[in-house]
Amino acid sequence: MSAEYSVITLHLVGALIAGGIIGFERSLHGHPAGFRTHALVCLASSLLMLVALYEWMWLPGMPAGSVRTDPTRMAQGIMTGIGFLGAGVIFKEGLSIRGLTTAASIWITAAIGILMGIGFYFPAIVGTILTLGILTLFQLIEDRVPLQSYAQYYVSFDRNNVMLEQEVKNLLINHGFTVANTSYRITQAGLFEYCMDIRTTNPDNASALAEALRTLEMVREFRISTTGG
Repeated sequence: MSAEYSVITLHLVGALIAGGIIGFERSLHGHPAGFRTHALVCLASSLLMLVALYEWMWLPGMPAGSVRTDPTRMAQGIMTGIGFLGAGVIFKEGLSIRGLTTAASIWITAAIGILMGIGFYFPAIVGTILTLGILTLFQLIEDRVPLQSYAQYYVSFDRNNVMLEQEVKNLLINHGFTVANTSYRITQAGLFEYCMDIRTTNPDNASALAEALRTLEMVREFRISTTGG
């Protein structure tokens, strides 16, 4: 029996280390689900798989090898439940959707915990290394690729002193933006407002555009809401 306890301890410690490593990377980048969350997810997944794997140890009067279970059922339940936890770290603000990568890291951490729980160490270790590679090296690649950044753009004028739409678009073009779509409305304050979805390959263009709008006396209000990852 002591040998079984040693193996169980090895499974749990492996899960704790794997989850902690992935969570530590998330904590370094300031994400809400970090070191402790990932460590707990991986450890919990491992514990639940051990429940299925060593069912004969906790069922009274059952000798070793007398119980035959399907551990994949437990794995399916774990991955379904993790979906709710992952959804909790995703939130939307305007065009910005944050937390998707952290939710995905929680999901794969649960999968690594399952592998640790059943003692399938090789894919668990490789999966941990690859996950860290995705979260770190791929981030460096993304930072060097000129990806498009989207923003919501609102600019308002007095109803009797409205800048022509083409002039509004030219201002955006001169600051490195392209317009995806445009809508119009009268605000509660009685101002005429252009509402546009705009995009650029340089997020710093937003500050330059804001400075230009600040100097235009005919602009009554404006707002630029950039997206985030």
